[in-house]
Amino acid sequence: MGGSAVADGLPAGRRGRAMLVVLLGLLVAVLDGSVLNLALPAIARKFEAASSDAIWVVNAYQIATLVMLLPLAAVGERIGYRRIYLGGMALFALSSLGAMLASSLGTLIAARALQGLGAAGIMSVNAAMVRLIFPRALLGRGLAMNSMVVAIASVAGPTLAAGILSVASWPWLFALNVPLGLLTLLLGSRALPYNPRTADVAGPAQFSVLDVVLNMAMFALVFLGVDALGVSRNGQGGHAAMGWVLLGAGLLVGAWHLRRQSRKARPLFPVDLLRIPVFALSMASSVTAFCAQTLAFLALPFLLLETHGRSALEAGLLMTAWPAAIVTVAPLAGWLIGRYPDGLLGGLGMAVFAAGLWLLALLPAQPSDLDIVWRMALCGVGFALFQSPNNHTIVTSTPLARSGAGSAMLGTARLTGQTLGAIFLATLFALWPGHGGTAEMVALIVAGGFAVLAGTCSSLRLRQAHG
Repeated sequence: MGGSAVADGLPAGRRGRAMLVVLLGLLVAVLDGSVLNLALPAIARKFEAASSDAIWVVNAYQIATLVMLLPLAAVGERIGYRRIYLGGMALFALSSLGAMLASSLGTLIAARALQGLGAAGIMSVNAAMVRLIFPRALLGRGLAMNSMVVAIASVAGPTLAAGILSVASWPWLFALNVPLGLLTLLLGSRALPYNPRTADVAGPAQFSVLDVVLNMAMFALVFLGVDALGVSRNGQGGHAAMGWVLLGAGLLVGAWHLRRQSRKARPLFPVDLLRIPVFALSMASSVTAFCAQTLAFLALPFLLLETHGRSALEAGLLMTAWPAAIVTVAPLAGWLIGRYPDGLLGGLGMAVFAAGLWLLALLPAQPSDLDIVWRMALCGVGFALFQSPNNHTIVTSTPLARSGAGSAMLGTARLTGQTLGAIFLATLFALWPGHGGTAEMVALIVAGGFAVLAGTCSSLRLRQAHG
């Protein structure tokens, strides 16, 4: 069932099986980035650890994923995306079993770091695999499926976690990863296509061990710096100075790293792709859109629970209107790709998204369920109209030999935006402490502003297309 990928996608039957593998892997990898947040208090109690230590169960996963996306994509360009994807899935399943059986906080954090490394293998080549699976004429539909899974998994993690934790303990949050991982490996070994080794065509990928170390240090130091600054703003003193030191170090390492990369034809950090105007604008759109989504989706539970008096179950059900709208509209967005410019679709989507966010910020003092649901749905509609066309531009503006780098930048943009959204919310909560709803309202207004910025970057691609 292997063989080389055909010039323009796979045959229809095998295409469906291969896409199922890609979507399963993406689903578990993205879900695992958010599903554990609700379990942190129980984990801290289990291992008699401080909350500041327990948070590393989440941070270890996010950092490991973020720092390894680009290196693994570069290796995929050299040895094949299929190997990276299946290797990442195998490590993810094995480390999930280790997380289930962890006997200490340290071993749990180590297992989560290995999970993050496996997730990086899955996500780094995900879009590149879709590009091999679908013919160019149908690529928009494949990317729409991808975007739908990412969006749903990003916002549904807490709801899924609440359901599992209502009937089981936190180790069971990892349980489904093992059988799903094994199923994905079995199906993937038969269905996933091989890609030509681009090194044979375009020369060897130009990166060294030092490049990998600098890339890891840049992302890790910046992540840790902004995290420490967020902690200090939440009233845990002594972290601000360390945060600025780490952030400064990350920026210095990043400047050195990017200067080295700018002199290479096929760099590890794809500065060559960022020189393509439509690619750079699409990346800016993606970062700011995910920042807006995360900022809003983290603020909404506080707004519904503490300001509008909804129960946890009611809040969870009301918030499902958002992913439900994404599921409904994503296929339409895929169909529209190619019929209308991606920049136009993305700009329209972000305008609708911003309107939904601002309308949520202006909810009446005693909103009905319908008042909340239609605003949530509007947000989902807007995000769905934006994401698939934006990803389509990123993928198709990337030269075929650099598909791995373009694919990894999708995940890098998403994780960067989500990190920024979380930090902005921590800052707003520090500025407006208490539970009067002011911080949540401001968060939604600011999120709408980021959505407008994303839409502006998207619309600017229309000028590039006609330039």
